[in-house]
Amino acid sequence: MIELLQNLVKIKSISPNDFGCFDLIEDELSELGFNCERINYLNVENLYATIGNSGKLFCFLGHTDVVPSGPEENWKYPPFSATIEDDLLYGRGVADMKGSVAAFIEASKDFLSFSKDLNFRLAILLTSNEEGTSEDGFIDKIIENMIKDNEIIDFCLVGEPTSSKKIADCARIGRRGSLGGHLKIYGRQGHIAYPEKIINPISKSGDLISKLSSKVWDKGNEAFDPTSFQISNIKSGTGAHNVVPGELELTFNFRFSPESNEKTLKLKFESLLNDLDINYDIVWDLNGTPYYTKNGLFRSIVSDSIKEITGYLPEFNTKGGTSDGRFVAKMNAEIIELGPVNKSIHQINEHIKISELLTLKEIYSNILSKVNQAS
Repeated sequence: MIELLQNLVKIKSISPNDFGCFDLIEDELSELGFNCERINYLNVENLYATIGNSGKLFCFLGHTDVVPSGPEENWKYPPFSATIEDDLLYGRGVADMKGSVAAFIEASKDFLSFSKDLNFRLAILLTSNEEGTSEDGFIDKIIENMIKDNEIIDFCLVGEPTSSKKIADCARIGRRGSLGGHLKIYGRQGHIAYPEKIINPISKSGDLISKLSSKVWDKGNEAFDPTSFQISNIKSGTGAHNVVPGELELTFNFRFSPESNEKTLKLKFESLLNDLDINYDIVWDLNGTPYYTKNGLFRSIVSDSIKEITGYLPEFNTKGGTSDGRFVAKMNAEIIELGPVNKSIHQINEHIKISELLTLKEIYSNILSKVNQAS
């Protein structure tokens, strides 16, 4: 497993490129008897591998793409060298999430080697664009086609790095929704010395930002934090010190709980703009809606598997950003995200403990065994 992970990390598969990761993975899965299918969409490669003929469909969901390394000279070891130092393996993507992908494969290998009867269908769905932008294509189209073909996932385990301080101490049972927007505020450009002839969009935005920052959008619930609002970019000005600009652009995002929705957030936001008599245009971008896996069979299987391997129970929560689980949620699947410690993801010197990755593999294998027993 570690050799496979090293080989995957050595491939510079920055979103939306796979650059050969799937070739290595398909070789491993084909030897195990998986039927492997490449499904390409726009600029993205996807791999869907299945084994088994009947029963419920369990799917490992992951991605082979990684974010850029940043300045390579700042790394302890070259970011795509997959260097091992004692119990640590360094490299871009080892934690997010090539480590989980390697564990998917090794856990499947272990499970299939000691299970004489396969009582469910086992799938591994991987994409080369989880970290990138929607313009290149996500797995949403793949999921839509699966639904049309009645290929419905019942249980989905996403290998995102959910662990906090030690392996499997935290697992995600849902995610908040994501609603982005790009706002353009119009004013009237003019000389800074003639305030009666100008309308300053920067001043208008100041009033708006003040109200947005203090507004309570909802109170969340026992499973979800309250909806949050953040501004990520503001752009305005001509570069001249004595000219008031005529426009201001502002990019923002809601991470919203099930207590809010796309419609109510848009209405509340645009109501504030209208109350402040702001002349504006806005483009909205819904990136995902909230989903939640209630306490049931799959949560019990994951919880019991972690306890048997580690001796402790995980904390189930709905924190963090979005994941590809939001697309699978359209199937009404039971979805749980469980993966490596996330302390170093996307950072310089991203790393993973080899001993913890081996433990994660054991947990994944135990989950497969329990799904088989319950099927």
